[in-house]
Amino acid sequence: MKASVAAGHAATTAAGIEILADGGSAADAAVAASLASCVSETVMTGLLGGGHAIYWDATARRARNLDCFVAVPGLGAPPCEPELVHLDVPFGEELVHYAIGAASCGTPGLPAGLAALWRAHGRLPWPRLVEPALRLAREGVDFPPAHAACLAMLAPVMTMDEGARIYAPGGELLQAGARLEQPGLVAALEAIAAEGAESVYRGTIADALLALCEGRGGLVTRADLEGYEPHWAEPVRAAYLDWTLLTRGGLSGVPETAPRLPRLGSLDPAQRVLALVDVFRGNGVDSHTTNTTVVDAAGNACVLTTSLGLGSGDFLPGFDLHLNSMLGETDLVRGPLVAGERMASMMAPTLAFGDGRIELAAGAAGGTRLRTALLGVVSGILDEELEADAAVERPRFHPAESTVHAEPGVDENALASLGERGWTVRRWPARHHYFGGVSVVSRRGAAADPRRSGASATLP
Repeated sequence: MKASVAAGHAATTAAGIEILADGGSAADAAVAASLASCVSETVMTGLLGGGHAIYWDATARRARNLDCFVAVPGLGAPPCEPELVHLDVPFGEELVHYAIGAASCGTPGLPAGLAALWRAHGRLPWPRLVEPALRLAREGVDFPPAHAACLAMLAPVMTMDEGARIYAPGGELLQAGARLEQPGLVAALEAIAAEGAESVYRGTIADALLALCEGRGGLVTRADLEGYEPHWAEPVRAAYLDWTLLTRGGLSGVPETAPRLPRLGSLDPAQRVLALVDVFRGNGVDSHTTNTTVVDAAGNACVLTTSLGLGSGDFLPGFDLHLNSMLGETDLVRGPLVAGERMASMMAPTLAFGDGRIELAAGAAGGTRLRTALLGVVSGILDEELEADAAVERPRFHPAESTVHAEPGVDENALASLGERGWTVRRWPARHHYFGGVSVVSRRGAAADPRRSGASATLP
């Protein structure tokens, strides 16, 4: 595979390519791109969120998962129920319930995860990896159409308190093509460059986060921050036709679903849709997440998926950092919340291998649609032999409870047949970020999802 980056914003991708061109590894480029995404994709992710990664070391021929997702806060404090702010957000034709506020913020894991990636597999100095993001914070960044559409949906959260200054300057929501200005991120990234990721756990940013939590009823304690550690683990192996997928389990559903995928290459479009609907039955609401995929010239690969959840609506004064809202994400709360334990996640950064070589690296955003989007693209490239951009851009569908959601272009014969079988078919009027966001680098090219205004690039 060619050295490439695929991510959720052109500026994110450019940051990764810059680092690859400077001699950085896939880990270096993923770290720099992720930091850049915390400037360019702040309606999707942020530095105070969490994530999951998979890294392929081509020399050692070993893959490892990295868990840097958020942890349940409250270490060293009396147990208490979070006092959440409840609201309904219009999502297409539906109202989706969310719970936000400072008490919805879990212990951030992303900064620690980026540092762990860099320490294990990086080549360049840490401050060099912060430079592209810091430059974006100083200059501002283009606000693309998919982000503007997401902001319009999330306006009640994104414009609470300090967020109004960023996302609705002058009282009007940012529109596509506007410049996203977040001057506080300059101070935040300067602290990250000088203090390292420790700034979020024992330094300047930690002090600001603890002060905000104390003033607004947040649950994160100093013991939570100082005790947080990212976890390396062996990936989960899943058989898929002639290939082997290395991924993660948990709520992702990928290891359970991949072996059930049928061969699609010989099916007509209607047969393909009907076969996959049977495999992809599921339900759930939206999640605001992004994914970055990097392959370097030596064949190392890194897939990193990150998220803030919806975002709590609270921003660190002076730093423009949005708090995550993972404790309010109903799809992730599957039992009692125990301080210090990791929260569950649907993220599934994935590598595919065949005939002893890596065939693709891919990840996706999209909450409960993540599995549908990711495996639809993986099967398109591997089984149906599509080019990466064709597999990512192909119209998507997603079954949820008794409804099949479909983008324009999904085979109408299949949708009519589903209707006859008792499904409710909801035809969306345009391509939409509801259907996830996939970033992939493969032997059939690199691609990033237009549903999230993504971009891909290959090192010259």
